Amino acid sequence: MSHGGSVGPVGGARHSAHWIRLILLLPFLAMAWVPSYNAVEPRLAGVPFFYWYQILWILLAALLVAIVYRVEHRSAEA
Repeated sequence: MSHGGSVGPVGGARHSAHWIRLILLLPFLAMAWVPSYNAVEPRLAGVPFFYWYQILWILLAALLVAIVYRVEHRSAEA
């Protein structure tokens, strides 16, 4: 029994899609750059931009996590 690093298939197929994880930086960067959304207008259903922009990124982040999961899960099966 080998106690080496990776448990995945031989040939590096497990590591072929790790680059996709970089898109997970988008929500972090969008939220870290506060001056880009530090405003009241435009309002959405009466909610100031500052708030609905952050809520939108919560939803987008969940979508991005799902995309990364699918891409990595598909590449692990191959």
